[in-house]
Amino acid sequence: MPYINLLPWRETARKELQQQFLAILGAISAVVIFLLFLLSIYYGQRLEGQEYRNNYLQSEISILTQRINEIRNLNDKKSDLNKRIALIEQLQESRNLGTEIFNEVAGMVPTGIYLTKIEKKGPSLLINGKSESNNRLSNMMRNIERSELLEAADLDSIIAGEKDTALLSDFTMTVSVKKYVPETEEKKK
Repeated sequence: MPYINLLPWRETARKELQQQFLAILGAISAVVIFLLFLLSIYYGQRLEGQEYRNNYLQSEISILTQRINEIRNLNDKKSDLNKRIALIEQLQESRNLGTEIFNEVAGMVPTGIYLTKIEKKGPSLLINGKSESNNRLSNMMRNIERSELLEAADLDSIIAGEKDTALLSDFTMTVSVKKYVPETEEKKK
């Protein structure tokens, strides 16, 4: 048998296999790169869609925030108006309070007691006057306690006449008013 050199054939086959391997490797690399490109496009579109939805939600949130602020402002205005209405109702109820007080005091002062001064001190009245006897003064205090407008009569002092011939005693009394509206609340509103 003649001597046949198979090495160049093997060498050629090896080169062909290597070229096939490189071609397959190149094709797989191209497919993988193409798939990665498609995947990046897909996720890029999903990311853009999510950003669009996020922007839409942010714009809706800002609109709702403005509406909430408007509602808060309206609630503040409503509470201010309710306070004003309550104050006006209070003032309306106590509009004739001074006249009512004088009518009430005139009706409960018995004969023998003479009022010299009535002064308003906050929610109470300071009454100065002269009395012929302490019994008449106690009758006046009982009348005040039965009153619907006045209460808590408190006798501060009784000073007997300084002269022996003086029959009248000076007295000072504090009386609370039930329907009193404090001036500080009136000034705040």
